[in-house]
Amino acid sequence: MKHKSFETALYSTIGVAVMLLIVVAINVITSMTRMRVDLTEDRIYTLSEGTRKILSKLDGKLKIRFYCTRDEAAMPVNYRNHAQRIDDLLAEYKKLAGGKLEIQKLDPQPDTDAEDFANADGVEPRQVGITESVFMGLSFTYLDTKAALPFMDPGREKFLEYDISRAIAQVVNPERPVIGLMSGLPVFGMPSNPMMMQMGQRGQEPWLFVSELQKDFNVKQVQMETDKIDDDIKLLIVMHPKNISDKAQFAIDQFVLRGGRLIAFLDPYAAMEGRQNPMMGGGPQGGSNMEKLLKAWGLEFDSNKVLADANLRSPRFHPRYQYLLPNLTPQYIKQDEIITGQIDNLILAFAGVFTGTPAEGLKMDTLLESSEQSQLVDRFMAEMAGEQVGKDFKPGNRKYSLAVRLTGKFKTAFPEGKPEDKPAEGEKKEENKEAKKDEALKAGPETTVILVGDADMLHEQFYAEVQSFLNQKIMMIHSGNLTFLQNAVELLGGDASLVNARTRATKSRNFEVIRNIRTQAAADYQAELQKLEEKKNETQRKLSELQSKKDPKQRFALSPEQAAEIERYKKEQVETNKRLKEVRKQLRRREEKLETTLKLVNILVMPGVVTAMGIGLALYNRKRTAAK
Repeated sequence: MKHKSFETALYSTIGVAVMLLIVVAINVITSMTRMRVDLTEDRIYTLSEGTRKILSKLDGKLKIRFYCTRDEAAMPVNYRNHAQRIDDLLAEYKKLAGGKLEIQKLDPQPDTDAEDFANADGVEPRQVGITESVFMGLSFTYLDTKAALPFMDPGREKFLEYDISRAIAQVVNPERPVIGLMSGLPVFGMPSNPMMMQMGQRGQEPWLFVSELQKDFNVKQVQMETDKIDDDIKLLIVMHPKNISDKAQFAIDQFVLRGGRLIAFLDPYAAMEGRQNPMMGGGPQGGSNMEKLLKAWGLEFDSNKVLADANLRSPRFHPRYQYLLPNLTPQYIKQDEIITGQIDNLILAFAGVFTGTPAEGLKMDTLLESSEQSQLVDRFMAEMAGEQVGKDFKPGNRKYSLAVRLTGKFKTAFPEGKPEDKPAEGEKKEENKEAKKDEALKAGPETTVILVGDADMLHEQFYAEVQSFLNQKIMMIHSGNLTFLQNAVELLGGDASLVNARTRATKSRNFEVIRNIRTQAAADYQAELQKLEEKKNETQRKLSELQSKKDPKQRFALSPEQAAEIERYKKEQVETNKRLKEVRKQLRRREEKLETTLKLVNILVMPGVVTAMGIGLALYNRKRTAAK
């Protein structure tokens, strides 16, 4: 019996040892072969089809130098992990390039040739401590063209493939396309002037999207008063064309008819207009439109109406404006389009909608839409009394188009030719006896126009958090607004291969169940909240009335009855405020409890399944052993 027990123990020990040896051997072999398996749902660790197309354009040798500090003591843990991710991704690029890509890895220690090479290639160190600085950048050389990514910030890890593929595209196709940008907002920045300096105000930097576009395109500013779009511009972006003249609309009309592509961001209420211009004092802002052009294309845009949506509210914003700042999820973003297909959230602000039927010869596709729990409200109400929008909200049970694309052969909005200049006030119109020859285009080849009902969405406030770190700006993206623009620009005016690489970078998981329950919970509490708000306002009104009434015989004091009444209303006001806070707290608690439950389920289910399987297997083996 003892001999049998010894034999069983010996075999068990040998079995465990053999298993350990097998595990070690597998780890050694896999680490040497660098075998990788991408098990993610969207294959986010596999190079995109767009990157494959860019690499297929290589005719000569592409050289990539990866300058990275390898001193573990100097490199923070997150930097080391990011460097490993870059190493892995570069290996995938090399494998895919089929011998046309050479990768050099250099460790630029102080006073070495590698450090000199890094400086010459435009790769810069970043300070990570009081005295320590590290390198983690890439340089690209193809034939006679060079490009660099000075520092690969870990905060942009999800943009890693896009950043590398964009740099490769830049050296393979060094000539940058020209795009025009016409804007009624100060998107190119505002320099300081003496009056602003006296008021202690500084000039403003360009909007972030302008800086991002300038990395890939030659962005040319087009004045709002223009009467012709330059011939070298193939794509025109128009932003908030407030009070646009007929002459400028004619210029856009002729640009489209010659085959130019157009992206126009109209807006019933550009909230950033007053904030961006200190001289305007943040007063009421007007809407923008291109009425003559839209009419010719069969569409309408009411620049006095703003969308309110109960189902797309985001807790990111103050409750006063949540109805007016819709956070679009994939359900409301066209998923079978290259521009929007992989964007899973967009934030709009005080957006307008497009209605109508496209003119003959044009096809319309809706790219972005509202939920059915939406309605249109007056711009003035949205601007001045945002909280009232929620109280008076009545959904129209229909979806509205927030962004559309028109494709086809456009016809002119100016059949009588170029509009004449209007004479200045007090001047008489000159009579031209000789009729001018009308050389204006009346129709054109097939082209594309994209119309969006919001311009504020392109301000970084609505899609990114920009932080300054050691005199460098770090951009943390939280929604796909910038990606939407870049996809559209690259598709209509640049390298469409980059679209696929970028859209994968903006993928995030939204809790759709939480969103739906939050909407339902808010609806459940809405009636009580509204009743309490009304009671609060009524109490405040009565208090004000009582405090303004005085006994004529008493110049400075209220009568005892009035004082008692005021005291009663004050107590009522306190109780109402308490109840309001309690109701809001209950709503938040309900949402947080749901969120916590779902997170726990997501975190614990898989480990629980594995543990249960392990326990079951152990019990099964024990039963078999006992049977022997």
